[in-house]
Amino acid sequence: MDRNRWIAIGLIGIGVFMLFGRWFGFFTIVALLLMVAGIQQIRSGSVRKGYIILGVGAVLLLLDHLMLIIGIGLVSLGIFYGKARRAHESDRYVQRQNFMSNFDWDSAPWVMKSMSVWHVLGEADVDLSLALPEERSTVMMFHGILGDIDLTLPDYYGVEIEAFVLFGSIDNGRQRETGIMNRLNWKSPNYESSEYKVKFIVSYLGGDLNIRLV
Repeated sequence: MDRNRWIAIGLIGIGVFMLFGRWFGFFTIVALLLMVAGIQQIRSGSVRKGYIILGVGAVLLLLDHLMLIIGIGLVSLGIFYGKARRAHESDRYVQRQNFMSNFDWDSAPWVMKSMSVWHVLGEADVDLSLALPEERSTVMMFHGILGDIDLTLPDYYGVEIEAFVLFGSIDNGRQRETGIMNRLNWKSPNYESSEYKVKFIVSYLGGDLNIRLV
């Protein structure tokens, strides 16, 4: 299984290089290495240092490939608008678009409402045990270029998660998927019988999703 995974990663890497090889100069390689190092620092717990390194790499990449980065951002934003409209059953939801977002919902009670968020760089710490729900069914969508999402899920909520991370990792508490094209579709066992339901839709080009069940 590991051998097949590495073969797949190698083939994808060769294909990407063949498609975009003419854009891979010295500064591009340095920028990508810095961004990978930044993501590793964030995953190891050095969040501030990781985001600084990640930011430096992103700036270098932006300066070297301005039009390419703008194009990727516009495509991502366009996909976000389409998905946000389909994800919510009504028009009663908050929609935000920011270059950088930070949601610290793990230290004090907070009001949970349906929302769709797009950002270039984002971080969210979401603890549902501290949430005060406005509705019996809530949809929370996080979408963007680079993100780090931590979810703490108590057993009295019915939770559904749809997640896709192109480069990075998804840790659901029992299994950790790391590498390329990581996907998760999951429902809690009590989803249908729960009075309050929450659906998370997470989609990033690069980042980490960590799920903790309590």
